[in-house]
Amino acid sequence: MSTLIELKTEEEWNQHSASVPPTTLQVIYFKAEWAAPCKQMTIVLQTLASSYPVSEPLSTSWVALDAEDVPDVSDSFDVTAVPFLVLQRNGQVLETVSGSDAMKVRAAIEKHANSPSTGTAINGATITPASNGSAAKNLSSYAPAPQDPATAPEPSTAEIKEDKESLHKRLSSLVKAAPVMLFMKGTPSAPQCGFSRQLVALLRENSVKYGFFNILADDEVRQGLKEFADWPTFPQLWVDGDLVGGLDIVKEEMGNDPDFLKPYSVAKSTTAATPQQPATATA
Repeated sequence: MSTLIELKTEEEWNQHSASVPPTTLQVIYFKAEWAAPCKQMTIVLQTLASSYPVSEPLSTSWVALDAEDVPDVSDSFDVTAVPFLVLQRNGQVLETVSGSDAMKVRAAIEKHANSPSTGTAINGATITPASNGSAAKNLSSYAPAPQDPATAPEPSTAEIKEDKESLHKRLSSLVKAAPVMLFMKGTPSAPQCGFSRQLVALLRENSVKYGFFNILADDEVRQGLKEFADWPTFPQLWVDGDLVGGLDIVKEEMGNDPDFLKPYSVAKSTTAATPQQPATATA
């Protein structure tokens, strides 16, 4: 039976994609650990994959990617929300499905692949091939059962999570803590990802005075800001309480208007900044 394989890096994706025969239907699933609907969709796809036999040549290929970990791949498929499914064959996108409607996902896959010979049960609901004319149960309201495999790690601490309302109030204050706020992985002196490092360099090159927040030091802010901003990746640059976007968007804005951040530039001097607290820093 086929299995849903998780690819962690863009290199793994490139290697996998290059190894797939041109006749193979590629089921490419973009997800995010912070998005609850992805937990459901992961189980649905794992079960659907198991109902397709491994053939020679390979008829279907099933992979899952974290949209945040592979931004270039996500951009190439225009992934703007998760869960997001791409069906591709021989480099051509056949269909995409956005959202967690299991019925739509199943129908799309069966439309472009040879249907499995037998139905597969998920929590007692049978998924039957659409091509045989029988009615399939709508799984859009499906929820994982206790015996289903875990799809995301349990919280590492017993701390009580902030309720959404109070968290949103906190985030609303954080994004306005400085006229220019950078939410990044790490700190300006020790960035923990290449995109954060490049955005820090861009701000310093333009002598922009900015505050920053290390999202790796506060998981509540890290996960909450994705929903608050409706933007799944980091770094994020905010100006006057409004989201500009990530590195690519900031570069684009600067390319269109070199003076985009000029109102926030200062003379070249450095103001100390501390991790986890909004603070100003200059180049």
